[in-house]
Amino acid sequence: MATAVDTRPPRDGPGLEAISDAVDAINVFKGRATAEESAFDNPSVFDADKDKTTFRRYNEACDRVKAFYAEQHAKQTVAHNLAARERFYSPDRHRPEMTVWEAIEKLNELVDDSDPDTELSQIQHLLQCAEAMRRDGKPRWMQLTGLIHDLGKLMLFVDGCCEGQWDVVGDTFPVGCRFDERCIYPETFAANPDSYHEVYSTRHGIYEPGCGMDKLIMSWGHDEYLYLVLKDQCTLPREALAMVRFHSFYPWHREGAYMEFMAEGDEELLHAVRAFNPYDLYSKSDDPPRVEELKKYYLELIDEYFPQKIVKW
Repeated sequence: MATAVDTRPPRDGPGLEAISDAVDAINVFKGRATAEESAFDNPSVFDADKDKTTFRRYNEACDRVKAFYAEQHAKQTVAHNLAARERFYSPDRHRPEMTVWEAIEKLNELVDDSDPDTELSQIQHLLQCAEAMRRDGKPRWMQLTGLIHDLGKLMLFVDGCCEGQWDVVGDTFPVGCRFDERCIYPETFAANPDSYHEVYSTRHGIYEPGCGMDKLIMSWGHDEYLYLVLKDQCTLPREALAMVRFHSFYPWHREGAYMEFMAEGDEELLHAVRAFNPYDLYSKSDDPPRVEELKKYYLELIDEYFPQKIVKW
């Protein structure tokens, strides 16, 4: 009987062990990455060494910021908000059409008058936010949300959508009920006629406790505008749309105001907005990103969630 000959190369015990260890390490890393990519609400890491007390210091803000909020708080009335939404939905309104990246480039010369934390252009802030999420391994849909979350400011360039920066940027709040003391510069609401309205000035105003956050008429601005633009034109998840719609609602997600209006399901939205906030706020101190080096990656990301490519703004 012929004897079988083992033609395999000699086994290197230590070598095989080293390979096995390397494979195990890779598998652990892959498992970790998968978990991180699926957990949008993992605590942020990129900001671990940042001094967070240097952000949102409105008591030390320049006159530009204080003047902005005085105007915003005086003019954001129920009547203005109803009229703004009527104009947005009007069939006579011309809706410019452009890609998401074209919209980002359109904002490049805008500096937000309400923001005490940065003088960078909008495209730099958007990329800072998205890149911070990318470094922390956040899921792709959340990175894209970081990239586009301020694109509602495009309304400054769209006819009939706003009257100035005061109804585009800044912290948001509900109208139609008493303005909460936890809003920025609450004393300036005294110039708003709704502060003396027999219904709008009451604690709950035109709403009922537990009515749900989607029932509130939020102060008109880029959050609400972009939410209305996106909700039927992209495939981003519900959490992403909440991040867009409420990211400037600091009295709610940071200060705990207006909680009495929350309904079932709103806790999840609040959780999502709070997970988003560190990237929006604390990435503003990062170095300006290199736009051209990052463009290809984000164009692919945009195509993934905007299948129609062209957006009606």
